[in-house]
Amino acid sequence: MEINRPVNISNFFIAGINYKKTDAGTRGQFAVNNEQYEAIFHIAPSFELDSFFIISTCNRTEIYGFADRPEQLINLLCTQTSGTAQAFKSLAYIKNGEKALDHLFNVGAGLDSQILGDYEIIGQIKQAVKLARERGFINCFLDRLVNCVLQTSKTIKNDTALSGGTVSVSFAAVQYIKSHFQNITDKKILLVGTGKIGRNTCKNLVDYLGTTNITLVNRSEEKAVQLAAELNLKHAPINDLEACIADADIILTATSATEPTILSAHLKDKGEKLIIDLSVPNNVESSVKGMAGITLINVDELGKLKDETLQKREAEAPKAKMIIAEQMAEFMDWHQMRKNAPALKAIKTKLNQISAEQQFAVKTAGVCPLVKIEVKIQRVINSIAAKMRAHNRQGCHYIEAINEFMNAG
Repeated sequence: MEINRPVNISNFFIAGINYKKTDAGTRGQFAVNNEQYEAIFHIAPSFELDSFFIISTCNRTEIYGFADRPEQLINLLCTQTSGTAQAFKSLAYIKNGEKALDHLFNVGAGLDSQILGDYEIIGQIKQAVKLARERGFINCFLDRLVNCVLQTSKTIKNDTALSGGTVSVSFAAVQYIKSHFQNITDKKILLVGTGKIGRNTCKNLVDYLGTTNITLVNRSEEKAVQLAAELNLKHAPINDLEACIADADIILTATSATEPTILSAHLKDKGEKLIIDLSVPNNVESSVKGMAGITLINVDELGKLKDETLQKREAEAPKAKMIIAEQMAEFMDWHQMRKNAPALKAIKTKLNQISAEQQFAVKTAGVCPLVKIEVKIQRVINSIAAKMRAHNRQGCHYIEAINEFMNAG
């Protein structure tokens, strides 16, 4: 679609909720899957929105974009969520301008993650923006901004230990299992959901628990088949889910289903089980929590796990913030120069008009007039651009440029 909204940084907003003020159940009311994201793109023009993207993970749902008011973004988002716009707004943080930019840089770096330095968020940002770009909802500002955030995240990962060690929600699940079972090899593990989080979790199970006694189930069976073949695991069709649940000692869920997949009826009289729900919305029926012999853990409880790795990461946070400050300053320089571009173009047009007059051709006799005047004009434009950048002023430079050109040798 054609992007028409003028880029004014004061119209750039982020509205979101995350783990800091909401539990997994509440976040689940505002989770957005790919199908809902598509519907949002379809109706966005009716909300007078043409540049935005949405991040929806187990820890947050955030919408970033250009609007006259943040309510436009919130109302659009909540057309596809079970939670209402009013409820979202009562829980949300809303930021605009440079504060919104700073928030995105911090999210991309893992500084705002439930587990500090969790690097999985950057892949989720890439995917969210990719979908928006393919449908024409990423303008030049957002494109440049996201690229800068991605580069900053990469620099932080390479130049600091903020993401050092192996700590993420999926790895925290493995740590929890490891701490609760002495002999894991004889335990049967069921993993439901083999998307990005499920796939990462599966690899962590194999790598850090040293077991292949794992069965994979996915609604789209071919994904489970492919991952099972890659890691030498078992797989089963979704129709066999209830039998797989009954047979398993440890169950992990990582699906994007909007309704619970694992029900209390599946677990009644089926023995002791550990269930780790990595899904948002929750993928395990809430009544399971009180069942005898069942231990149910969700992403919020996993996020409370602390260890030596996280303490080391906390010490690296100030370095990461310094890198963000430097990269944000460069981005704002780019934005300022882009904002000055119309004025510089107008100045250049006027100088070209002046140079066409006869007296300037006479004054530059003996030298190729066109070459000399073009050089003079570009020199003046460069000078004015530098002043605009340094002093953040526009209006007075128009006359100043003409005077500078007139007096140039």
